[in-house]
Amino acid sequence: MRPLLIVAIAIAALPLVAQEPVDDKAVEVLKQHGIEQSQVMDHLSWICDVHGPRLTGSPNLRKAQDWAVTTLKSWGLANAHLEEWGPFGDGWRLDRFSMHVTGDNPWSVVAQPKAWSPGLDGVLKADVVYVGDSTKEQLEAMDLTGKIVLIQSTRDAFEPFEGPSRRFDSDALLELANGSQRGDRRGRPNRRNRTDFMRRAQVMRMVFAKNPAVICDRGSKGQYGTIFVSSASVAAPEGASRQSRPRPWDPKGAKVIPQFTLAVEHYNRLVRMLEKNVPVNLAVELKTTFFKDDPMERNVIAEIPGTDPNLKDEVVMVGAHFDSWHSGTGATDNGCGSAVMMEAIRLLTKVIAEKGTGPRRTIRIGLWSGEEQGLRGSRAYVTKHFGESGGRGNPPKSIKPAHAKLSGYYNLDNGTGKVRGVYLQGNAAIAPIFRAWLKPFNELDAATLTLNNTGGTDHLAFDGIGLPGFQFIQDPVSYSTQTHHSNMDNWDHAIADDLKQAATVIASFAWHTSQRDEKLPRKPMATRDGN
Repeated sequence: MRPLLIVAIAIAALPLVAQEPVDDKAVEVLKQHGIEQSQVMDHLSWICDVHGPRLTGSPNLRKAQDWAVTTLKSWGLANAHLEEWGPFGDGWRLDRFSMHVTGDNPWSVVAQPKAWSPGLDGVLKADVVYVGDSTKEQLEAMDLTGKIVLIQSTRDAFEPFEGPSRRFDSDALLELANGSQRGDRRGRPNRRNRTDFMRRAQVMRMVFAKNPAVICDRGSKGQYGTIFVSSASVAAPEGASRQSRPRPWDPKGAKVIPQFTLAVEHYNRLVRMLEKNVPVNLAVELKTTFFKDDPMERNVIAEIPGTDPNLKDEVVMVGAHFDSWHSGTGATDNGCGSAVMMEAIRLLTKVIAEKGTGPRRTIRIGLWSGEEQGLRGSRAYVTKHFGESGGRGNPPKSIKPAHAKLSGYYNLDNGTGKVRGVYLQGNAAIAPIFRAWLKPFNELDAATLTLNNTGGTDHLAFDGIGLPGFQFIQDPVSYSTQTHHSNMDNWDHAIADDLKQAATVIASFAWHTSQRDEKLPRKPMATRDGN
């Protein structure tokens, strides 16, 4: 157990208070049903195999949400429902596509359309033009009308002599535990990234203005047929920031040109052929459907009512985003998190049945939509119920009465990896509480606490207005290297034992939060991280 011992030493410097009580009977029931009798992989199969992918605004997402409401009601959560937010914009569905090189040496091109790309009228056959390394002057001189444009430079593929999957080892956990509050561990755009974005935006504007038929790129990562793809780009006006640029789902937005991301090996081959002055003609078919009749979106909300007369109006929340991208079935991002949170709720019903009483505080689940488009569903929920964010680094613009009633929010959105601990978001006062709650799960490798923040997911909507919102530390497995936003994000890459462990740990956190005499401690508003 060397990793656990090291982490225990590392977090010993965090504040000490009286030992937080642990409900051993509840933990026993949770482990029995969560580890030995888990249903989490079946939940995930319904979410992914049956209802995936779940692009925001799509019919599949609505069907998945209806399934989730029905399932939660079957577990006794009679108030499970859909809560509307928006407007969001157009829904979109990919119906059919193909791409292949024509001529006397034809071959199929491995590619994925970008979401919200408009369909093509029949099969388009057009010449391919490469602009990836062109100067501004060269690009201005090109005729791209009706052409298929390769817009990026080539990218080297490589042989993975070291595997793409990993778990946190003792050194990595020690670094996390000893880390000072350094901000978002997913990182912020550096100057080089901002420069690259500005160049891409400029090239995109120039290419759009020349009326190509199709635009293709090769993405920033992925090989061996794994393609990381999200939404189509819209030519941003000069000076527009990432936040203010037009969005392809906006029904009143700028024109969208059909766009594809190609497997890097095939993209590179096309470029090499063109550099040899070998003409390349592609045949492309793309059929899509836009859904414009209902611009509103929904979150799935359900709760187990509290039973303590003095505490039942206070709330503990667990949540994950339910939407996904379109090329896979949205398993590790974020069917896993959604299935785990649903399983955590099911496990809590087993605790209630065993103990013969419900939680003291209300326990509520939120399955968010629109996360992939900027945490939209969770931010809309927080604004409606708790208050309006003042933006990064600023206090909230407004606070609603329910703000004082939320004890804490727990989120899961980093793939299939087991829970190793919690990012404390700079909330040092909560460390002794979480340390005690993790102790029964040390044997399942959950032991690490870090003051560091993490970003990019729905707990930020809560943390951003001063509420205790937390994302769990998870083993990275193959999340960023293989599955996240890729066509390989499917049920088969979820690890059952990891999800069983995660659901059990999170159910325990929710139960213990609901049973405390006091709400979880909060960071002083003046020192919150502002994410």
